[in-house]
Amino acid sequence: QGPLVESGGELVQAGGSLRLSCEVSRLTFSNLLMAWFRQAPGKEREFVASISRNGGITNYAESVKGRFTISRDNAKNTVDLQMNGLKFEDTAVYYCAADYQKTTTTIMVYPEGVDFWGEGTLVTVSS
Repeated sequence: QGPLVESGGELVQAGGSLRLSCEVSRLTFSNLLMAWFRQAPGKEREFVASISRNGGITNYAESVKGRFTISRDNAKNTVDLQMNGLKFEDTAVYYCAADYQKTTTTIMVYPEGVDFWGEGTLVTVSS
């Protein structure tokens, strides 16, 4: 297994909620900028949300703002994504990402070269 392991993806009805979690190991978690991306079938991977190293700054894609919340626990080395009001178009494989250099904004604008990626967890929203 890699250093980032996602969990929590499953089939859910539209309007429902899910909480994804990413557990980080073998890295200095408190020094990592953490983020979630997603890739829908037939589409490119896109930014979802990011959180600063101390959790004080978050950034969201417009499409999820007000519905999704990213959080982190530096004591447990985990980053979560609470997803409420799920829509069919939220269906995707969700990936956890970690980077030692990027910020909550630069990882959104320049996701290339992110240090670490998880293998993804599938979220399927039925309409």
